[in-house]
Amino acid sequence: MDAIARSATRDKVILAIAAPVLAIVAAIVISSLVFLASGENPFRAYGIMADYGHYSDSQVWIINKAVPYYLSALAVAIGFRMNLFNIGVDGQYRLAAFAAAAVGGAIALPGAIQIILLIVVAMLVGAIWSGIAGLLKTTRGVSEVITTIMLNAIAASVIGYFLQDGRLAIKDGNLLHTKFLPESSHFFSFPTHPKPVYGFVVIAVLAGALYWFGINRTRFGFDLRAVGASEPAAEASGVSVKRMVVCSMLLSGAAAGLVGMPTLLGESFQYGTDFPAGIGFTGIAIALLGRNHPVGMAFGALLWAFLDRTGSRLEFEGYAQEIVGVIQGVIVLCVVIAYEIVRRYGLRLQQRKVGEELAALSRTTTPDKSDKSDKPEVSA
Repeated sequence: MDAIARSATRDKVILAIAAPVLAIVAAIVISSLVFLASGENPFRAYGIMADYGHYSDSQVWIINKAVPYYLSALAVAIGFRMNLFNIGVDGQYRLAAFAAAAVGGAIALPGAIQIILLIVVAMLVGAIWSGIAGLLKTTRGVSEVITTIMLNAIAASVIGYFLQDGRLAIKDGNLLHTKFLPESSHFFSFPTHPKPVYGFVVIAVLAGALYWFGINRTRFGFDLRAVGASEPAAEASGVSVKRMVVCSMLLSGAAAGLVGMPTLLGESFQYGTDFPAGIGFTGIAIALLGRNHPVGMAFGALLWAFLDRTGSRLEFEGYAQEIVGVIQGVIVLCVVIAYEIVRRYGLRLQQRKVGEELAALSRTTTPDKSDKSDKPEVSA
């Protein structure tokens, strides 16, 4: 039995390493073919990206960019773990950031109280906005994909209505934005050179740790994963599927509410027409890239930010502007396909080993008829 356990552990480790290695090799090969098809030297492109990403200002930019990417991926991953596709993270974080900016510009409380208030407001708004989709799914059977897409459009309309001069916004040249947050709302930052790193990276790390603990070490996380694996089986074991759907959508929206906070509390200190958009859709790709694991999504967010940063340099060097988007798409596809190939191979390998073990057990337990001694015949 010890030999069987060691063999199973060894196979598991090999398969775990094989999947990312296969994905990386395939992504490099396909990306190189894309460069060659566009008439460019792939090795020169990789050299430019590595060199530009090595600069200190690029490293700070990459870390700051990766923080909201990572929080967006966490929000998406909570839904993914129980087969819910929360495609509305983009609208949830934008509406949450706008609400937090409006509240923060209207009141001024002492230091940490003001920051905590704005974070709580953002999480509540994000949770309420995503909870609408969960409620419609459980009461009316409406797909969360449809409702979250529509809620994205509604959120943009709500923001556009209130973000006007004379309502909740002020005009600054060609831009409209909310009132600037008081200094007590400014989140701390790490004094790095040439620009500071968002202090919100600490919140991102804590959110990732809480996500891992909640999914893997709590009853709620077990129920969530059980519903994701099989709704009928989970319901037969006493888990309320409807309750889990609503709870997971609320948690996903609450996490989405944090996405805009690094920018709002650490850089812009107001919500305007130039506030970053599209991070929610990037989070879907990063969640897939990181396989819904907090560490994997962290590497995925850093990689995505690295490609964003170095892609601008490639464009400056004369490469096509769309080449980085193609590379990002290729990487996501390669990761998804590679992990699926390795998963299926591992499943076949496990089935074959189980068959061999059962056959060996059958041979050891079945008596050999040839060893029976012939009894003397009794004559009448």
